[in-house]
Amino acid sequence: MIRKPSGPHTVPPTVEDLERMAEEALDTIPAELLAPVGNLVIHVEDFPDEDTEREMELESPFDLLGLYRGVDLTRQSVADLRGGPDMIFLYRRPILDYWCETGEELPAIVRHVLIHEIGHHFGFSDDDMERIETME
Repeated sequence: MIRKPSGPHTVPPTVEDLERMAEEALDTIPAELLAPVGNLVIHVEDFPDEDTEREMELESPFDLLGLYRGVDLTRQSVADLRGGPDMIFLYRRPILDYWCETGEELPAIVRHVLIHEIGHHFGFSDDDMERIETME
């Protein structure tokens, strides 16, 4: 069953709309989770690129909502050469597809993906991330 997407949108939200939602979602994530992240960039693209699709062994580009790129804190050492900031990629079209399929609030989906990807930065388990999602 396809549900009507929630929210005031009459046209699909743009990359810029999702970037704004991601910024707003970051404001709702507990400070103790974000404080150690530091140099983190959120980047929204329509789909993962072909290299990412191959690397993640995706059957479809719609299979990936977000991706953390960088060395997670459980594996970082002083020997790590930093080639730039850690990044979280949000993939607009798969997120919108998920939104349409589930009927969940779009900002809540964006927040969920961000928490999940930030959790990877810390090496958190799925249970840890679920607990964080319930914190405000």
